[in-house]
Amino acid sequence: MTVIDATASRPASAVASPLRIGSLELAVPVVLAPMAGITNTAFRRLCREFGAGLYVSEMITSRALVERTPASMRLIKHHESETPRSIQLYGVDPKTVSEAVTMLVAEDRADHIDLNFGCPVPKVTRKGGGSALPWKTGLFRDIVAGAVKAAGDIPLTVKMRKGIDSDHLTYLEAGRIAEDAGVAAVALHARTASEFYSGHADWSAIEKLKQTVTSVPVLGNGDIWSGEDAVRMVEQTGCDGVVVGRGCLGRPWLFGDLVAAFNGQRDVAQPSLGEVARTVRRHTELLAEFFESEEWACRDIRKHMSWYFKGYPVGGDMRARLTTVESFAHLDDLLGELDWEMPYPGAGAEGPRGRAGTPKRPALPQGWLDSRDLDEAAAVEVAGAELDSSGG
Repeated sequence: MTVIDATASRPASAVASPLRIGSLELAVPVVLAPMAGITNTAFRRLCREFGAGLYVSEMITSRALVERTPASMRLIKHHESETPRSIQLYGVDPKTVSEAVTMLVAEDRADHIDLNFGCPVPKVTRKGGGSALPWKTGLFRDIVAGAVKAAGDIPLTVKMRKGIDSDHLTYLEAGRIAEDAGVAAVALHARTASEFYSGHADWSAIEKLKQTVTSVPVLGNGDIWSGEDAVRMVEQTGCDGVVVGRGCLGRPWLFGDLVAAFNGQRDVAQPSLGEVARTVRRHTELLAEFFESEEWACRDIRKHMSWYFKGYPVGGDMRARLTTVESFAHLDDLLGELDWEMPYPGAGAEGPRGRAGTPKRPALPQGWLDSRDLDEAAAVEVAGAELDSSGG
């Protein structure tokens, strides 16, 4: 991977300490954010090849895990090279979440467990799940406290958003509740559910949470597109580490940049088109191992193509053909048509990626905002919230 010494004003010295999450110590305070359909074993292994960090699974629905559905059992599998093993759970029922955590611990399937309270997807929030759930403080407390107890010595953390919208913020209260319940860390995506991924993350909220939650690490998430962004977030907010999501889509080498940045180095990956092509091939190979199917690997890699080739002068016809790849041979033929000597294109390959969406009124159960307590009608809605959706 081509690496350059980027211009930077910060001194060449480490800017962050190792991150301790319960019994785990991470040399570099970097966490891969769970992303549905993205952060499977294949992508986690690929990112790990470029840099250190805590690499979290796709979100697993607690109910599906307790029921041992084939899909959930496949998603919680880790390759032998993955350590520590990190799994994110989503759930709305304290008993079911506790049972899922108990299962992971009893069967030695995880070294770290995270709970998702950040999903802004309408089909989840309209049932009171995801980023809507912390509004019901009692329910939130029961889920987190029960999960912490079930986890025992396994560190359990929570990831959340600022709240439902600017008039219904929950993150400071939720942070205090989680801290009191005994979580090992709290992560904040500094947007509300109504913002989805639009606009700019409010890093000042991360600073406020850090000032509020003082006994466990606070991690910041939102708008980290480079190593410099991560360092700047830590310096501006005082947070203990960063959670990286969309910034690594099509850029697994970002984790190398993050390691360098936190070690005070100015090295930044600038891959040639050939280096990108080799990474795409490696990603597809890992997907084939994960799916146990060359066909499914080629189907899955299609959605990554626009991210990998963002900013590179690859024609529209070739881009379209790459999204129809059917086999390793087909992929090799297409990649072979590219000019592998083409250098890194610069700023065009950097910055935001992934769908940002637009601000919208969150979908919520009828009367959800009328009370912070979970009444009978709301309880019925919440019972149907465990869907196979993720985000945050």
